[in-house]
Amino acid sequence: MNKLCLALLACLPLAALAGEGSVSKVNGSVRVEAGQSAGDVSTVNGSVTIEEGATAADVETVNGSVNIERNATVRSVESVNGGVSLAANAKADSVETVNGTLRLAEGAQVSGDVSAVNGSAQLAKGVDIRGGLSNVNGKMTITAAHVGGGLKTVNGDILVGADSRVEGGILVEKPNANWFNKSNHKPPRIVIGPGAVVEGKLRFEHEVELFVSDRAKIGAVEGATPQSFSGDAPK
Repeated sequence: MNKLCLALLACLPLAALAGEGSVSKVNGSVRVEAGQSAGDVSTVNGSVTIEEGATAADVETVNGSVNIERNATVRSVESVNGGVSLAANAKADSVETVNGTLRLAEGAQVSGDVSAVNGSAQLAKGVDIRGGLSNVNGKMTITAAHVGGGLKTVNGDILVGADSRVEGGILVEKPNANWFNKSNHKPPRIVIGPGAVVEGKLRFEHEVELFVSDRAKIGAVEGATPQSFSGDAPK
């Protein structure tokens, strides 16, 4: 009977209460309830949710999404196959996914780096990333947000939207010869919008399309010829 009860519990979502310390599971979702605290929180097959106002240390999953809700605070966030979302005013030290979309809502803060391999990144108004933002494939969209450690990609498009600020420049790295068939490859599209500021060098190690608003400010450009545009977006 005891073994049966344990097996059934393993299949249920797990909620962490204040003072419980670390929470770990193999199969099933894990959550820290609103206003509660936990240490490390992890699962292998399932999502992780840190509810509004809750706190946790390292948050990890292999196959599943991670959701950090409003005003929640965590240390690191990692997912292998799944997206990561930080809701409004959520805080983290670092955020990483391999295959999944990164979504940071208005006012979210990350004191370190934010990275993906195959996945887009969407930064809403007022997001503050003090480290760098990087991926290999997937569009970066920065909307009136701040990135302190530069932008890096290989094959992804980048939109530094109106009134955004990027320190540390932009790097588009040369891809490995095995990444794509050149005959079918479309160059990444890099757009620096009106009122945006990119400090540091913009360095492009392979072909890109670079569009810079006539009301943007950028650093030196290496490896591409900027095309100026007026209005909200290039035609």
